Amino acid sequence: MPASRKSTSDASENERTKLAEKLRQAREYLDLSQDEVAKVVGIPRAAISLIESGQRRVDALELKKFAAVYERPVSYFTGEDYGVPYLPDEVEHLARAAAGLSSKDREELSRFAEFLQLRATKESGSK
Repeated sequence: MPASRKSTSDASENERTKLAEKLRQAREYLDLSQDEVAKVVGIPRAAISLIESGQRRVDALELKKFAAVYERPVSYFTGEDYGVPYLPDEVEHLARAAAGLSSKDREELSRFAEFLQLRATKESGSK
């Protein structure tokens, strides 16, 4: 195999491995079983296992379904940026949790976040 073809193949395999790992982590983060995900996505559980081990490719429609199940944008799994700033996992978790709150509770959460920011500013100014 020519060197250029081999490096393209290696890069493709590396990307599939990264995608597999992100899909597995997202599933585990939401505490979902492979069976549960398989039913929602509409593929056999064995296919989920193969995908998460990097042995099976994911088509675009499947990736879109995974993204919906895992409550993440497709770009999270593909590594594409689109100018969206990186958010640490704990901030993304807070955002997902806040999405399930009532608008009144989100307003309260926003006020509390402002309070914490103000307190941090005051504490750093007094040191």
